[in-house]
Amino acid sequence: MKQYSLTPTCLYDEARRRKKELEGVYSAVKQRVSKYPAGRIHVWKSSGWLKYYLRTDSADKTGQYISKRQESKIRLYLQKKYDQDILNALSNEIVELDRFLTRADKGDIHIQEIYTKAPEEIRKFLCPIDMSNADFQEKWMSIPYEGKKIPDNIPQYFTEKGEQVRSKSELNIANALFRHGIPYKYECPLRLSDGNTIYPDFTLFDVRRRKELYWEHRGMMDDRMYASHAVQRTKSYQKSGIFPGDRLIFTEETSGSPLGTDEIESVIRHYFTEIPK
Repeated sequence: MKQYSLTPTCLYDEARRRKKELEGVYSAVKQRVSKYPAGRIHVWKSSGWLKYYLRTDSADKTGQYISKRQESKIRLYLQKKYDQDILNALSNEIVELDRFLTRADKGDIHIQEIYTKAPEEIRKFLCPIDMSNADFQEKWMSIPYEGKKIPDNIPQYFTEKGEQVRSKSELNIANALFRHGIPYKYECPLRLSDGNTIYPDFTLFDVRRRKELYWEHRGMMDDRMYASHAVQRTKSYQKSGIFPGDRLIFTEETSGSPLGTDEIESVIRHYFTEIPK
């Protein structure tokens, strides 16, 4: 049976972001419009020249002529007209986005819940076209893997999840990911396009975009051999189509410049923009 799947999309998130931004601008512009003086400007072109007239009465079809020397007055009323037009445009787009999101939310939830609401005994037989973020995360986390063995002779650091990592900085990264609810696997094997298998420090799962990210913490960059190996590892990633700033995250430190928890937080918020500041 051919399996179909819906491509992950940020369309709805972007529509919600856009609607929220429009509503903020609408509120600010509406407040500004309320402070303008009464009347509206009429612009008339005659003999290639623009002339400006102020109409304070709706029954007045001509208005009071405004000399071009009254530039500040002309600017004020032109801005008022512009702001009023903007309010109409903002209002129209907000209404359309609200209609779109109302329909989309109902449809999106329905598609995903067909799988979610199925009993677990039935779900194992299904090839879902789409599923909720929670279901997708659970499925990703349930895939077993065998990480690298950590030697007994190195300091023991255990994360809030109860797993052992190799350094204090990795401990801080793991705990920050855990606190923010970002699913991750520590030293999960990754097979590259050249056939070699490496073990990224952290394999993250971006649930909203349904893609894996790899976080490498390079903790001894003042060691020449270590730094050389780190460069080669970066090249290996890139040959497999995994590039820094996209799906590959780097943090670095030296003995004199340790990795701070504030740096970890800023990196997480850069790649997972939905996390509030």
